[in-house]
Amino acid sequence: METQKSALFTRDFTLVVIGQIISLFGNAILHFALPLYLLRETGSITLFGAVNACSFLPMILMGPIGGTAADRVHKGRIMVVLDFLTAGLTVAYTLLWGKAPLVPLVIVTLMLLYAIAGAYQPAVQASLPLLLSPERLTQGNAVINMVATLANLLGPALGGVIFGLWGLGPILTIGGICFFSSAVMELFIRVPHERRPRDTGVLATVGKDLGESWRYISQERPVFLSVTLVLSAFNLILSAVMIVGIPAIVAQVLGMSDAYLGLTQAAMGFGGLLGGMLAGVLGTKLKPRHGSVCLLACAGMAGVMGLAVLPGAPTAASYWLITGMAMAVMAAAMLFTVVMLTLVQAQVPGQLLGKVIACIQAVANCASPLGQAAYGLLFDHLPPWTVLLAAAALSALVALRSKRVFCRLEREAH
Repeated sequence: METQKSALFTRDFTLVVIGQIISLFGNAILHFALPLYLLRETGSITLFGAVNACSFLPMILMGPIGGTAADRVHKGRIMVVLDFLTAGLTVAYTLLWGKAPLVPLVIVTLMLLYAIAGAYQPAVQASLPLLLSPERLTQGNAVINMVATLANLLGPALGGVIFGLWGLGPILTIGGICFFSSAVMELFIRVPHERRPRDTGVLATVGKDLGESWRYISQERPVFLSVTLVLSAFNLILSAVMIVGIPAIVAQVLGMSDAYLGLTQAAMGFGGLLGGMLAGVLGTKLKPRHGSVCLLACAGMAGVMGLAVLPGAPTAASYWLITGMAMAVMAAAMLFTVVMLTLVQAQVPGQLLGKVIACIQAVANCASPLGQAAYGLLFDHLPPWTVLLAAAALSALVALRSKRVFCRLEREAH
């Protein structure tokens, strides 16, 4: 087993990667098309932001539950069941489309999609230390994150073209096929599993496990809590403005077509792909202290995006500058993600890993829905350049203040 794990692309890790490509592409094309469909139908950025915020909440709530499941249930089976559920959800939306009210249908569907995604990812992340040797973890995380960004590149790019030419119907069909195919492929993944006994009910076990992970983060490794709070502030300020602001500016403010919006979203995926490739090349040269540098770079590029939409700026120049900066932001964010995730996987005990990762992600993401709802209102009532520049300035302040936290994290890692 150790000999097999010493290679990067083992049989089972390769199946995980291929399954991720198919499943995440289905997610990306649906996550792109459904909110865009709502924005095109209603023309309300406020509603667009509110729907994004509502749909994001279940992912936050389900993340810790998924983490608990990943530490107690066979991880491969979790992936299979959730992909089959997502395929069924896509079929249900198709059957109700045009018969149920649009806004509630989109909100419920997106909430369920994000809830499943929140429970799904901890199983994937907790599987990697079981499938790869410690020296391959950074590269493995880089590959998995590159796969996610590749899906986020191809999904919007193809989704924008398909949506612009033929509407939502073909996208629903493609998404359903992706989830079903991924689930079938994941049936053949062999992830080592050690059954852990429980002497209480399911809900009590979940509560106990989450309490255990929270005590580990807040008491045994409080620096993890400090990093998580930094991420929460950054998600509130910068991630939320990217999620709501880029579609709103490209589609509504600049008046670009669905294909152009898809191209921008694809460029963001390509930026994440570049960041993942760079993380794989740099490997152990990436240190926790580089985290604040990545966050500061993201803030600076968001500021450039604000300058791109100043009054009088040519529409074409604004579009291409926003697209380029969004791509660069994603590259820096991917570098940061790989560094942090590898550090957690290397230091957290195996029986806590899924829960701790999910707990960190849940706390870090909890402020994002509030930010998305607020930015929907702001973009509807204020010039977009003021919103972007203010978000960039606040993000830069958070990044500068976080330097001490990341240096402490590096010291404790040795």
